Amino acid sequence: MSAKKQKTLAVLTGGGDVPGLNPTIKMVVRRAIDNGWRVLGFRRGWAGPLRFNPDDPKSWGKWVVELNKQMVRTIDRTGGTFLHTSRTHPSRVKPEHLPEFLNPEDFPVNDDGTLDTTKKVLATLEQLGVDVLIPIGGDDTLSYGARIHGEGFPVVSIPKTMDNDVYGTDYCIGFSTAVTRSVELITNLRTAVGSHERIGVVELFGRNSGETSLISAFCADVDRAIISEVPFDVEKLAHLLMEDKRTNPSNYAMMTISEGAYPIGGQVLETGDADAYGHKKLGGIGYIVAQQIKEITGQNIIYQQLAYLMRSGAPDALDRIVAANYGALAVDLATRGITGRMVALREGRYTHVAADYSTRGVKRVDVPEFYDMDEYRPKIVHVQGKPMFLY
Repeated sequence: MSAKKQKTLAVLTGGGDVPGLNPTIKMVVRRAIDNGWRVLGFRRGWAGPLRFNPDDPKSWGKWVVELNKQMVRTIDRTGGTFLHTSRTHPSRVKPEHLPEFLNPEDFPVNDDGTLDTTKKVLATLEQLGVDVLIPIGGDDTLSYGARIHGEGFPVVSIPKTMDNDVYGTDYCIGFSTAVTRSVELITNLRTAVGSHERIGVVELFGRNSGETSLISAFCADVDRAIISEVPFDVEKLAHLLMEDKRTNPSNYAMMTISEGAYPIGGQVLETGDADAYGHKKLGGIGYIVAQQIKEITGQNIIYQQLAYLMRSGAPDALDRIVAANYGALAVDLATRGITGRMVALREGRYTHVAADYSTRGVKRVDVPEFYDMDEYRPKIVHVQGKPMFLY
């Protein structure tokens, strides 16, 4: 009787890095190996299976690597992703970005002239003998994971994003650390803002969801918070901050603002070319608002864009716990043959939903319940029955 073929699981991380990715990878590797599976790691997100060339020995190590327990033994102590990441979208690859060993004529052409290279991704998975793929990412990475599942390939997805905005789960890996880091930095910045009796404007990541601004402002007890979901009036904001400054015994005021925020009648500030998922670069709205506040009030401003500092460094305890449990649950589902799923936390319990669940809606701040649109600040109307992280 022939020996039973060892099954293979592959894992990749796509999109922005967050603390908690490495603990997830570590648990996936340990759990899968304990279940008798072989584990492969695709490097640089979806670019890994796209750019892997089975005829080029150098592709091993550069685009895919076999993982073992020793390799991942200490990676949970650091932030980011040791597999690295990218924003590659195999469904929309510009012809000039196609790997040289591939023929552009072999792939369907989209309306915008990009190429759909999904069949190359599927071919790579087949060539490497992958039985189940675990993509770890946000809406963009997971939406393509759902596409792969729709093509018939077994997928179990894990949600991560410091914005905590993946639809279908209460929590995404990276959110707690991002908020914790933001609160620490905002609290430290009070030293300078208070010493110079100024107005502090802190810009936080948050494209479509203002949850990081809302929760960071709530925890750090800043005076005002501008979120992505609610257009703002800068003159009104300036006057509110002046009132805050006057009533503060230390004669200063602090506010946060989401990078995706925009003024009434205005638009989100975007720059540069759109990436493969259609997103342009955000950032800078805080600087513009700071300059406008200065012109309106005559006050000196300290503007600080936290940006990547929010998601740099080792994960906090909560992100370690959730990361490990998401990894364990994903492997458990894969080894039980339950695929086409996304692991999730719902009402405080670990569970799983359909892999395409993230594409079925949007997750945004529940403004009527958690935000005062007139005062531009967090306002928790009801606590009982609400999720631990307010949204």
